[in-house]
Amino acid sequence: MPNSSRSRSPARTWIITGPTSGIGRRTALKLAEHGSVILVGRDPNKLTEVEAEINARPQGHAVSVVCDFSDIPSVRRAAARIVALGLPIAGLLNNAGIMPTRADQTAQGYDLAFTTNHLGPFALTEALIPHLPDGANVVFVCSGVEDPELKPAAAIGFRGGRYISAEAGFRGEWQPGGSSKAGFDAYATSKQCNLATVLAFARETPRLRFNAVEPGFNPGTGLGRDANAAVQFLAKYVAAPLAPLVKHWSTPKRAARMITSVLTDGSDRTGVYYDESGKPMVGSVQVRDPAFADRVVTETRALLAAVPVDVAPANR
Repeated sequence: MPNSSRSRSPARTWIITGPTSGIGRRTALKLAEHGSVILVGRDPNKLTEVEAEINARPQGHAVSVVCDFSDIPSVRRAAARIVALGLPIAGLLNNAGIMPTRADQTAQGYDLAFTTNHLGPFALTEALIPHLPDGANVVFVCSGVEDPELKPAAAIGFRGGRYISAEAGFRGEWQPGGSSKAGFDAYATSKQCNLATVLAFARETPRLRFNAVEPGFNPGTGLGRDANAAVQFLAKYVAAPLAPLVKHWSTPKRAARMITSVLTDGSDRTGVYYDESGKPMVGSVQVRDPAFADRVVTETRALLAAVPVDVAPANR
């Protein structure tokens, strides 16, 4: 990083998680036009690449914080490092996530998708809330697949969020009658919890803004990285070029513009769920129930409070 980049102190700083590929990378580069960017991700080499690309710009300023969202102690350490940077935070984008087709576990034996997509971002957000100035915008990247009534999602095998409890999700347990692909239930439920968190936090903490975005279906972004080679090839070279022509589909470039617009919006809008075009949409009937959203938040807090500061990998 050039010394001139290190010495800059932009008026606003944006935190983005999962900034090294797909929508996240495009959004990080776009956000860098609006101030400093804190890049939070798992792979230090990839973080360095994006950081260098931003800092090579005349007014670019980026710093990296390594964080594994499947490891809650790692998330807590990352939050502490972000606070220690002392930069003027204007917003947080919770973008990091995975969409497995099969069930998988963390090193500690917890459900990988639920921990990475819901528990990790929740823990980061809660740790940063006391340090965010009034009016700061916290945005979660959600997904319409949490809604069992969404026909396009049902057509590809999703059956909506299957939340039982935060503890059950931690173990990889979902309501019966779900998808034939266990990973789909984990993903849909984690996104159901993301949206519930946004709606509950918006009511709970009015001094900040909490909003959600549905970036649309972006084939070929690498989100479904555990799909077989044939599916990944079709997504990248057949479906991706068609995305601009299909309703509810999008591209990383288009999604980045929409997400950046929502995150940098200077209005007082909070508790809004935006679709791939940046227009307000609604989530599932269940997630719109304040009692359900509050239960998700209460149970998640209780679960995270029980996670030790340092967790040794389980012998599995």
